[in-house]
Amino acid sequence: MTRLLSILNTTAARLSALYLILFAVCATFLVIYMTSLSARMLVGQTHEAINEEVRGLDRAYRRGGLPFLVRVIESRARQPGANLYLLADANGRILSGNVESLQPGVLDVMGWTERPFTYSRFGEGEARLDPRAREAEHKAMAVVFRLPNQIIVMVGRDLGEPEKFRSVMQRALVVTLAIMCAGALLIWYFVGRRALKRIDRVSEASRSIMGGDLNRRLPVSGAGDEFDRLSDNLNKMLDRIAALNEGLREVSDNIAHDLKTPLTRLRNRAEAALAGKQKTADYRAALERTIAESDQLIRTFNAILMISRLEAGYSAEATSTIDLRAILADVVELYEPLAEEQGVALEAEIDGAVTLQGNRELIGQALSNIVDNAIKYSAGSGETPAVQVSLETAASEIRLTVRDNGPGVPDADRRRVTERFVRLEESRTQPGSGLGLSLAKAVMTFHGGRLEFADNEPGLAVTMVFPAEAPKRKVETVFRKREASD
Repeated sequence: MTRLLSILNTTAARLSALYLILFAVCATFLVIYMTSLSARMLVGQTHEAINEEVRGLDRAYRRGGLPFLVRVIESRARQPGANLYLLADANGRILSGNVESLQPGVLDVMGWTERPFTYSRFGEGEARLDPRAREAEHKAMAVVFRLPNQIIVMVGRDLGEPEKFRSVMQRALVVTLAIMCAGALLIWYFVGRRALKRIDRVSEASRSIMGGDLNRRLPVSGAGDEFDRLSDNLNKMLDRIAALNEGLREVSDNIAHDLKTPLTRLRNRAEAALAGKQKTADYRAALERTIAESDQLIRTFNAILMISRLEAGYSAEATSTIDLRAILADVVELYEPLAEEQGVALEAEIDGAVTLQGNRELIGQALSNIVDNAIKYSAGSGETPAVQVSLETAASEIRLTVRDNGPGVPDADRRRVTERFVRLEESRTQPGSGLGLSLAKAVMTFHGGRLEFADNEPGLAVTMVFPAEAPKRKVETVFRKREASD
């Protein structure tokens, strides 16, 4: 009973019940309408047949008078068929015809009978009196008129065929509705039961997920219906939540591991400054180093927060139509002094403007991180250090590439370099926190793009790939070598 009530409370069951009621009403109306229309057609045909018989008898009466009319009626009365013929005197006593008895009052009113009446043919009198054989009584329609000599003539037609048709249609209606209701109830039960089972599986999976099994996913039957679409969307949401939780866990682990060293250095430096007698200059130097270390920690935390916001798909930063050429020019101008100081040739000359919808500050920060890494790891290489920046567009994407001729990144490590706090330089001689490429990847994900790595032979090529909203013209990139100062 509980299971049945659960099925009855499902949306599928309610919809099935509504459709069943609607279909039953429409089917009933249609069958009643067709039955009534068919009956009216048969009644009309009956009237036409009676009128034709009356016209034939009228011609016989005009031709030979009453004697000839009586012979014609007796002749037609002996023929098998549904037509009725009757001659009666002025008192209603039957004189001739194929009708033995009539319902009382039929011959009292001239013209068409108001409603069907009962009658019996010759030889059916005893059967008519038997309650177990009431089918011997027949129903008919007739027209009654008087001749000038007060003889009553009745011409009618048996209604057995229309009545049988109406009875057959009524039985067909009842049987059809019964079968339809039974089938609808069965479909209702099995569809509701199937839907309830799928909901139970979803509920069970949801309880497991809420219980801590974050790897559990909602079942998908493969039917492609609304339940599957809902499960797919919820599974994608769970995958996204799992990825965010994994990122949060990694951030926590990385913070605990990579920030422990600078915090320890801060403490040791403060402890060393307090130990023994120090001069004012020593205290000042210790405080300046502490402030510098603290600024680096603040920058690291800001980068972590920015990456988390971008990976979560939310940012309060405004987006607008921006010019990538202008951003590239600003970044190159900003890093030219550093490149010259490190002995690196920074090369880039862009012809034309490439616009897209994005955030200028985020893209500028990501490009700055990539250029900073290229300069940092190109300096000191065996060849003449050089960093090249190019910008080009295709039919469906915009590519902003930074190439260097440094040591590059092995293929096996290219997926790791975008993770937080990952630094391939084990000696940690270069400054940095290992968050630059992580932030660049988060910025590209926020803009619907991606970050690609490729060999520059030698060195590394890092490409920021933006989706182009519409085909744009090819931007020719011409490199101009700028010699580094000695």
